[in-house]
Amino acid sequence: MRLPYGPNWYAATMGTGIVAVVLPGLPFDIPGAMPLALAFWLAAGLLLVATATVMLLSIWQERSLLRRQYDDPVMSHFYGAPAMALMTVGAGTVGVGHEVLGATAAIGLGAVLWTVGTLLGLWTAIAVPYRAITCHEVADDSATGGWLMPVVPPMVSATTGAGLVPHLPAGQARETLLIVCYAFFGLTVIAGLLVLNQLWQRLVRHGALAPAALPTVWIVLGFLGQSTTAVQHLGEIAPSVVPVYGHALSMLAVCYGVPVWGFTVLWTVLALALTVRQVRAGMPVAPTWWSFTFPIGTVATGNSALAAATGLGVFEVGSGIAAIGLLAGWVAAAYGTVRLFTMPVRPTRRPALQPVSNG
Repeated sequence: MRLPYGPNWYAATMGTGIVAVVLPGLPFDIPGAMPLALAFWLAAGLLLVATATVMLLSIWQERSLLRRQYDDPVMSHFYGAPAMALMTVGAGTVGVGHEVLGATAAIGLGAVLWTVGTLLGLWTAIAVPYRAITCHEVADDSATGGWLMPVVPPMVSATTGAGLVPHLPAGQARETLLIVCYAFFGLTVIAGLLVLNQLWQRLVRHGALAPAALPTVWIVLGFLGQSTTAVQHLGEIAPSVVPVYGHALSMLAVCYGVPVWGFTVLWTVLALALTVRQVRAGMPVAPTWWSFTFPIGTVATGNSALAAATGLGVFEVGSGIAAIGLLAGWVAAAYGTVRLFTMPVRPTRRPALQPVSNG
């Protein structure tokens, strides 16, 4: 079975690359974590190249493809996936890719992927909501977790940009990137809360999402976990970059992260309950299964960040549970993807010919 290309294909790169980010950052040692992370980073890089190649070939065959998907009220939201895929691979390049590329090349490639992903992510954060406001017909029950996809990329920029700040010259360049990353953080926090409110209203008023779309409720964890991770990573370097007010920024990591962690636990239980309910009723295989990966991975990085900030064992346990959930989700998503590409195409049954009346 050959599936038509869509920007949601990049979710596989995101879900694979986040494993390479999570494993080395856990607050405890796991034997073989670095080689396994390196393998997932290489796999994510190959997926990124393969998906980009398929995208270019699809555009060559149908020049209006991107425009048609941008006009689609469902598919357009997944335009955020390519941006996050680029930055996820970039984060893995900086974190573990130096084992293969060397430190200098890894930082250089990571910076390029971050820059391209950031520019693309800023475009999606503006262009996709604009399209929804001006062109799309949106019903009361239209909201899904996928609506977060175009506004989350700047938060990924904030998280991964924190790793690049120390490599810039001290002074204006370093301080500017730090403040810009905090601005990215604020952009997604406010936009994400607006979207989350719409999703909550839709679930309460209209019930669970359609079976194929239900896994997208896990995308909310990507917004919550990524914001917790971003504010901690930025807070770690803020005092050395902006000494005058850096301490206040570092305190934001706990003041913001812990309350959001509480809601993250609530949403995790809710998403798990809805998923189990749907699995019992029948969960169709769909590309949305990759929603079980990247969002859960950000919960792991968020717990690891809070463990580093507070030294509390509860966050270490949380990071371990989330890491296990990430690996289980990756296996499920990979299995579902293989099923999608190997399912036989069912022939379309033609209606029987009716006799033609001469009367």
